[in-house]
Amino acid sequence: MARLSLPIADYVRAYGPHISDSPVRGWDHKPTVEKLVKTHCCFCGMQCGIQLQVAGNQVVGFEPWEEFPFNEGRLCPKGVKRYMQTHHPDRLTSPLIRTEAGFREASWDEALDLVVRKVREIQAKQGKNAFAMMSGVSLSNEKSYLVGKFARLALNTANLDYNGRFCMVSAGAGNKKAFGIDRTANSWSDLPEAEVILVAGSNVSECFPTLMHYIWQARDRGARLIVVDPRITPIGRTADLHLAVRPGTDSALNQALLAELIVHGWIDETFVRTRCSGWDELVASVATCTPEWAEAITGVPADQIRSAARMWGQAKTSFLLHARGVEQHTKGVDNVLSLINLVLATGRLGRKGCGYGTITGQGNGQGGREHGHKCDQLPGNRDIENPVHRAHVCKVWGITDEELPHKGKTAVEIFEDIHEGAIGGLLNICCNPMVSHPDLNYVRAALERLPFLCVIDFFMSETARYADVVLPGSLQEEEEGTTTTAEARVVRIRAAVSPPGEARTDTWILLELARRLGRADKFTYADNQEIFNELRRASSGGTTDYTGITWERVEREMGVFWPCPSEGHPGTPRLFEDQRSYHPDGLFHLHTTAYRPSAEVPDAEYPIYWTSGRSVFHYLSGTQTRRIKFLVDKAPGPLCEMHPELATRLGLVDRQLVTVETRRGALTVPLAVVESIRPDTVFVPYHWPEALAANQLTVRALDPVSKMPEFKVAACRVRAATADEATRARALFAELRLEAPEDAARTRRQVAP
Repeated sequence: MARLSLPIADYVRAYGPHISDSPVRGWDHKPTVEKLVKTHCCFCGMQCGIQLQVAGNQVVGFEPWEEFPFNEGRLCPKGVKRYMQTHHPDRLTSPLIRTEAGFREASWDEALDLVVRKVREIQAKQGKNAFAMMSGVSLSNEKSYLVGKFARLALNTANLDYNGRFCMVSAGAGNKKAFGIDRTANSWSDLPEAEVILVAGSNVSECFPTLMHYIWQARDRGARLIVVDPRITPIGRTADLHLAVRPGTDSALNQALLAELIVHGWIDETFVRTRCSGWDELVASVATCTPEWAEAITGVPADQIRSAARMWGQAKTSFLLHARGVEQHTKGVDNVLSLINLVLATGRLGRKGCGYGTITGQGNGQGGREHGHKCDQLPGNRDIENPVHRAHVCKVWGITDEELPHKGKTAVEIFEDIHEGAIGGLLNICCNPMVSHPDLNYVRAALERLPFLCVIDFFMSETARYADVVLPGSLQEEEEGTTTTAEARVVRIRAAVSPPGEARTDTWILLELARRLGRADKFTYADNQEIFNELRRASSGGTTDYTGITWERVEREMGVFWPCPSEGHPGTPRLFEDQRSYHPDGLFHLHTTAYRPSAEVPDAEYPIYWTSGRSVFHYLSGTQTRRIKFLVDKAPGPLCEMHPELATRLGLVDRQLVTVETRRGALTVPLAVVESIRPDTVFVPYHWPEALAANQLTVRALDPVSKMPEFKVAACRVRAATADEATRARALFAELRLEAPEDAARTRRQVAP
C-alpha cells in the first residue's frame, strides 16, 4: 500500500517544488544561441507560437514568433516564462523505486521490469481491467493516440481515462448532441466581426490572455460584450453588461434569455423550422421561464436579463464563448446545450462573424479528446461501443473485435474502484490527481490503498510521491509531434532539446513497456511521424478526420484546421457553412434543459456558495508553474475572495487568515476582501496541493452524461482561523517559496538513500 514513506516536507526538500529565478545558464552567462526552434507554448489550449533559443542542447531563452497567425508574438506571463522549466533543478533524470526511506535511483531495466511484473501479477489475480491507466491532455496528438492504443492492446484494459474528464467532456458531449461534432464552430478570426459577444463562465483575461486580442478587435469595431460570471473578472469589468449569476444556476438564466428571444420574435424562424429538430418542444419547455422566474433562481435582476436578450436578439452577427464556469457542474451538459440553443435559435452560425466556441483549457485539450485516450472513445472521435467504429479501428490496428476492450470507467470512477479494491494497479502519465481531482481527501485514501502505482512525469508531482515506480519522462519541447489548438488548428511541436540525464521521451517509455508486455508487433514505429500517419488512417472517415493533414503541410501552412479528409482539402476553419450539422439527418438538434439544483447548495450549516478557478500566473495543478519564481512571486498561494458585505457580517477583515470548510474538508488561507464577487459566494483558486488544495472542498458528484465532477459549486462556511491553523498555514506558505539547492541531485541522495 502506498502511504508516504516520509513527511511531505522531506519530499519537497528532495524533489521540490523549488522555485528557480533564472535560466539554466543564469542571467549573466547566456551563451551564443545556436538555433531558434519554432514551436508552441506548452500551457493552455491557445497553443501560442513561440521560438525557443537553444545552445548546447539546452533551452536558454525565447523569442516571439510574430509570423504565427494566432498570437502574432503575443504571450501571457506563463508563456514568457515557460522555457525556464526545461532545465529546472527539479527535473527527474533517472528512474526511481520506492523504499521505506523515500526513493532510490534504479536502472531502466529494473524499473520497467518491475512495472511489467506488477501488471501481470495484478491482472492474473484480479482480471485485465484491474490495472487502469490515467493520462493527460498536455500530451501531443501522437502520444494521446499512442496512450489509447497502448492501454487497450498492451495493458489490455478497458479502464483508461484522462484529465480532460475535468476539462472538456461536458462541452464535448453538448457539442456532439447538438452539432454531431466536437469542436469550436469557428476560428478566432471570426470574433472581430461579431456585433455582440457573449462570454459565459470564462475568465478569458486570466485563463486565455492572448485570445483577448480578438475580443478587443471586436470592441474597437463597436461590438457589445455580455459576461456571465459570479465574479467580476477582468473581462467582466470591461463588459457592457455583467450578469452576476449565482453558482450553479446558468441553465435557468439561459432558459429565460431564450424565452425573451421567443416573446419578442428575435428568432430565425426559417432556420429553426428547416435546419433544426426539437424546436416546438424547446419553445414549450421555456414558456414559463420569465426573467422574474430566473431572477429568483439566479440572483440576476430581471431587467438585466431582458437587456442581455435584447442585445443578443437584435444583433446581426454574434459569437458565444463558454468554458469551465458553465461546464464543471452536475448539469454541465445541460448548461452547454442551453447556450447552444441561443445560437441556434437566432440562426447565427456558419458565416462570417457568426459563431460559437467552447474555449479549450489544457494545452492539447482539443486534440487530446479526439484520438482515443478517453474511456469511451476511439481515434477520430469514434464511439468505442459502435460496431462500425470498432471495425474501422480494428482494421487499422490489425486486431479482431474480441481483442479490443469495451468502454471502461471514467476518472472519478477509477478512483472509486481503487477504494473498493476492484482496481489494484494504476499507470499515471502527465496528470496530477492529488491536486486536480475532486474531494482530495478521498483521492489520498484511494492512493494509500492502491497496491501498485507507476507515474511517468518530468517533475515529482504530489501524486508521484505515492508511486512505487517513477519513470522520468519528457517535456513538450523534447519530442516531435503535433497538438490541436482550441480553434481546431493542428500545429507542429518540434523537439528543441533531448531529455536530461537518464530521462527518456514518453513515447520511448510506452513503446518499451509495450515490448516487454509482449506486444511489440503492434507498436513498430520508427519515429513519431509514423505514429501520426497511423493516427491519420485511424481518424479517416470519423468526424475528427485528419486524413489530409501531414507534418509537412502543417509546417508549410502554419497549421491546418480539421476536418481535412484528403491532402487536397483546404481544411475547415469554419464549420456549418452549408447549414448542415454532422448528424446523419444533417439537422442541428435542439434540446430542452429543465433547470435542476446543484448536487449541494447552501443551507443553515454551510450557508455560503463556494466556487473555484484559475489564476493568470499558474496552470492547472501547478506542477510546472509553482517552480518558476516570477510566477510564484505574483501568486504565491491561494486566497479566499469574499465580498465586503459578507466579510462584515462574519466579522472578518482583509488579509486575515480564514478557514474555509465544506462537508469534505477545510483549508486555511488569507482573505481577500473584494467587491468583484457576489455577496453570497467565495472563490479560491485550485493550483496548490495538500493542505492548501482547494479541491479538498469539492463535491464528487458527477454529470450523468459527461461524468464531469461538480468543481464549481459547493456549500461552505468561513470563519477566522484558529491559532494552530494560522501557524500551520504560514508554514505551508513558507514552504511554497523553497529555493532550489545548488546541488539538487546531492540533496535527493541524502534524503532518499
